[in-house]
Amino acid sequence: MRALRIGNASGFYGDRFDAMREMLTGGELDVLTGDYLAELTMLILGRDRLKDPGAGYARTFLRQLEECLGLAHERGVRIVANAGGLNPAGLADAVRELAERLAIPVRVAHVEGDDLTARHPGSLAAHAYLGGFGIAACLREGADVVITGRVTDAALVTGPAAAHFGWRPHDYDRLAGAVVAGHVLECGTQATGGNYAYFQDGDVRHPGFPLAELHEDGTAVITKHPGTGGLVDIGTVTAQLLYETSGARYAGPDVTARLDTIRLTQDGPDRVRVDGVRGEPPPPTLKVGLNRLGGFRNEVTFVLTGLDIDAKAALVREQMAAALGKVAEVRWDLVRTDRPDAPTEETASALLRLVVRDPDQEAVGRALSGAAVELALASYPGFHVLAPPGKASPYGVFDGVYVPHGAVDHVAVLHDGRRVPVAPAHETAVLDDVPEPVPPEPLPPGPTRRAPLGLVAGARSGDKGGNANVGVWARTEEAWRWLAHELTTGRFQQLIPESRELTVTRHTLPDLRALNFVVEGILGEGVAAQHRFDPQAKALGEWLRSRHLDIPEALL
Repeated sequence: MRALRIGNASGFYGDRFDAMREMLTGGELDVLTGDYLAELTMLILGRDRLKDPGAGYARTFLRQLEECLGLAHERGVRIVANAGGLNPAGLADAVRELAERLAIPVRVAHVEGDDLTARHPGSLAAHAYLGGFGIAACLREGADVVITGRVTDAALVTGPAAAHFGWRPHDYDRLAGAVVAGHVLECGTQATGGNYAYFQDGDVRHPGFPLAELHEDGTAVITKHPGTGGLVDIGTVTAQLLYETSGARYAGPDVTARLDTIRLTQDGPDRVRVDGVRGEPPPPTLKVGLNRLGGFRNEVTFVLTGLDIDAKAALVREQMAAALGKVAEVRWDLVRTDRPDAPTEETASALLRLVVRDPDQEAVGRALSGAAVELALASYPGFHVLAPPGKASPYGVFDGVYVPHGAVDHVAVLHDGRRVPVAPAHETAVLDDVPEPVPPEPLPPGPTRRAPLGLVAGARSGDKGGNANVGVWARTEEAWRWLAHELTTGRFQQLIPESRELTVTRHTLPDLRALNFVVEGILGEGVAAQHRFDPQAKALGEWLRSRHLDIPEALL
C-alpha cells in the first residue's frame, strides 16, 4: 500500500493565512490538517462564546476555506482540522453553508463529545482531549472535511492514518508511529526550521510547512514540499519531538508512544525517516483542560535611566506601596538592561515591571493607574513608563484534571446526520516511570574552556499548564557523552536560578541524544495568568543555551 501524505497548514490560531493554499498547490497531498487549538486558545474562544453563543470556533479557518475549498476538492485532498474549538457543530454548519454558496459538492462531518463544561461548574471551558478514532469514522464514511473540537494534536494524523490503513485500537506500534509523526507536524514550521536553535543552518526566512509520508507499518518520513524554504533534518525533527513533552512515555487517548524507541535517519535532503516507535496501551484516564477566569490583572513598566538604579527602584516601590496595600498579588521585577557609560539612552536604562492581580477589577484598575500616573512629576529623575497604565483586564487559569475514558460520549457526526459512537479504549495501562537508561561512557579528561552551552547543544522549551519543559540535545556522539554527565538536575538549577526552589525532573532519551527537563510550577497558573516575563517559556531553552559552563575544548 502506498504511503499516505499528510500535510499541516496551521500550528496555532493566527498562523500564516496563506499556508493552506501553499500546501494545496505546492505538491501532492492526501490529507491536509490544521491545528488551531492551545490552552490559551480555548480560553479566548470561551470568552468569545460568552459574547456570542454561536461563536467559539476559529474564524480564520472559514476564511481560508473560502479561498481553498474548491482547490482541495479539485485535487482530492481531504481536510481535517480542530478549528471547531468549543463549537465544532457550528463550524461544520458554517462550512456546509460556504460549500453550498460556492457550489462545491463536499461532505462535511464533525466530532463531538469533548465538551464537559456542564460537569465542571465555574469553568469557562472544560474539554477532554479525544483521540483519532472519531476522525477515522468520519473519513471511512466518506467525509471530505472533518471538523473537531478538543482532540489531541496528534489525533489529526492518527485519525486519517487509521482510516486509510484500517488500523484498529490494538495496533499500538502503528498508532504510536502516527502519534510521533503527528507531534512533529502539529506545530507547523517548527519542524522545518522555525524557532530552531541552529536557524543559521538554512534559509528560514519563509519556511515551508511540513508533511509526513506515513506507511502502513507506522513508519514515516518527515519532509516538505519541494522548493519551499526552511530545512528538515534530524535536528529540526529532534527539536520538535522534545517540544512540550516530558518523559519517555508520551501518553494519549489512543496509545502511549515510547519516545525512547524513536530512531531518526537522514533519508536525503529535507527528508528524515522516523521508525522503531513502540506503542503501549493508553492510560486509564483522559486529560480534561479546565479554563476559568482567575480575576483581573494590570501592569506598568517604569524606565529607570542612568545612575542609582537600585535607589530609583526602591523609591517607586515605596511611593506605590499605599495603592498596592490591599491588592491580592503584587510582583515587582527589576530587569537590569542598563550598562555603564552607555552610548544610547536605551542601553543606559533598566526596566522596573509591576504586575498586579486581584479578584476585584477596581483594585487593580484605576486605583493602580492613577497612583502610577500621579508620580509623573513627583518621583525619580527621568521618570517615564513604557506605556500609560490602562484598565484592568481579566486573566485566565488553566488546570488539567482527569476522567475515565467512559466519562465522555465520543461521537462522529457524519455528513448525512448519522451519529456513530466511538468506543472508549478497551485496554489501558497505568503510566509508570521508565527506568533510567545506562549513561554513555564519559569523555576522557582534558582541557576545558568557559563557554556557552549553546555551542555544543540545541534546546527547545514550551509550556504545559503551569509547568515548563526544556529539551536539550547534542548533535554529535562526543557532545552527548559530555552532556549526559554534565547537565544534571543540579546543574540545570544552578544555570536557571528561578528553578532552584521548584521540582525539576530530568528524563534521558539516549537514541535522540537528548535530555528533557520538566520544571514544575515555573509558569504559575498557566500562560493566561502571565506569571512571568516569558509566560509560555518559549525562550527558556535559549536562556539555558546562553549560560556558561566549563566545556571540553575538544567539543569547541
